[in-house]
Amino acid sequence: MTLPSICYPLAVGDGFTRIIEAGTGPAILFIHGLGARADRWRTTVERIGALGFRAIACDLPGHGFASKEATAPATVPAIADYIVQVMDRLDVPSAPLVGTSLGAHIAAYAACTAPGRVPGLVLVGALGVVPISQEVAETISRNVRVQDKGLFENKLKFVLYDPSGITPAMIEEEWRINTFPGAGAAFGRLGDYLVNGISADYVAGRLCALYPPDKMLLVWGKQDRAVPPEVGEACRTALGGPELVFIDRSNHVPYLEQPEAFDAVVVPHLCRLLSGAS
Repeated sequence: MTLPSICYPLAVGDGFTRIIEAGTGPAILFIHGLGARADRWRTTVERIGALGFRAIACDLPGHGFASKEATAPATVPAIADYIVQVMDRLDVPSAPLVGTSLGAHIAAYAACTAPGRVPGLVLVGALGVVPISQEVAETISRNVRVQDKGLFENKLKFVLYDPSGITPAMIEEEWRINTFPGAGAAFGRLGDYLVNGISADYVAGRLCALYPPDKMLLVWGKQDRAVPPEVGEACRTALGGPELVFIDRSNHVPYLEQPEAFDAVVVPHLCRLLSGAS
């Protein structure tokens, strides 16, 4: 069962973003990763919205249909503050945050800076909770900077388990959105941060001090090539032992590739978080 989503612009700070939203009830905010956009969460938002929640996803600064001004936030702390501003603009006093990849790091950082507003977290294929190697940082940075249309199929193969689902239309859309004026520069700033600045913003220690393990859930694609499963194991150790679920036949986007398996572990956790927050 799904609920049709709505899509609308929202002014945030000196720029604007796109909101994709479905449902009414307790709010849950979904945060995409580096080089992605809110519509990666659209089908998730529509499924979760049908369960009696207000499910919300937004484009991060410089991504998707969000504004791409040179002064847009381009570090995890700045984007985490941006997420709190989005919550303010949407009249969301508190919400669990579900973040994937760099979006998981952003979610975790926002939880550390505004714990009273975040009852708990779901971190999917998370970057930035524990240190990543310089080689991994440089690989991701190079990948997000790609502008050559001929290389976009490989970008998608990097995060998808089954490449047979990659269509010419998917490649065309990905290329058009991620090469729109200002997008390349925005990705470049974030890529530079990933290589040169992210190490100052790892959050495991702060997160452990604020959230017991039962307030966090780690979800990983069992075949994740972008952020391998051993990173998930390291995150579980660093965070004091929260539940870690590996989803088979899934690379870096288990919520898209195995939605039933994803929802089966994530929805009960969200229900527990919201029950405890009420």
